[in-house]
Amino acid sequence: MTETIIAIVLVGFFFLALSLRIILIKDGEFKGTCASQNPFLNTEGKECGYCGKVVSPGADCKKA
Repeated sequence: MTETIIAIVLVGFFFLALSLRIILIKDGEFKGTCASQNPFLNTEGKECGYCGKVVSPGADCKKA
């Protein structure tokens, strides 16, 4: 029973923290990089499907 309560509290804390991040970040959006920069996903060096440019690993996606 104790493990169940701890698990519920931890999951609740996770969702609370995620909600606060969405609320406190400008426009409620997460900023990240292009997934196509991942060398495991983009082995052929194709362009970014989001911003349309060829990006090097670690470079920021410039779409605004």
